[in-house]
Amino acid sequence: MDEWIDNFASALGQESMEAREVGAVLKLARDVAHGVERKLAPLSTFVVGIHVGRRTAEGLSREDALAEALDAAQALIPPHAAPD
Repeated sequence: MDEWIDNFASALGQESMEAREVGAVLKLARDVAHGVERKLAPLSTFVVGIHVGRRTAEGLSREDALAEALDAAQALIPPHAAPD
């Protein structure tokens, strides 16, 4: 699985994802699927990617841009729905 996502990133001219990024994005998808609506999980990760791309183009680090997006998403997920 890791090799596939690395190959996909490379095919798009992107850096591979760090392990912590993979974990954070998968956790977001899980939290959205279980706490909001299952079909919104992949869409939420797409929106995160758009945000990270835009913010890194503006000069923010990828790590900080991802943190912004994850914080915004978590603020919108009902507290009882997001497992730790």
